Amino acid sequence: MKSTASIALSGMQAAQTQLRASAHNVANLATDEFRRQEVRQTPQSGGGVSTAIRRADTAGADLTRDLVTQLAAKNAFLANLAVFKASDKMAGVLLDERA
Repeated sequence: MKSTASIALSGMQAAQTQLRASAHNVANLATDEFRRQEVRQTPQSGGGVSTAIRRADTAGADLTRDLVTQLAAKNAFLANLAVFKASDKMAGVLLDERA
């Protein structure tokens, strides 16, 4: 099983991937025949998540989806960051008490 910090880190990286893909989609709204990027997240055994970016099957923008994705990714990043910080703080407390 992976550490709590590494699981939270993979969540932060997945959120960053989501943000990059949705920002790319918004930046290309006016591009003819543009196919959106979509991010697929897959749980990893032992904890954490991996991501893969793929292009949408059909051309066209979906601004609403991209804006909601950006908000969800921001919140996911912040939640995982809080877990990462708490894990780091707990490790520090445990090390301080053992000394």
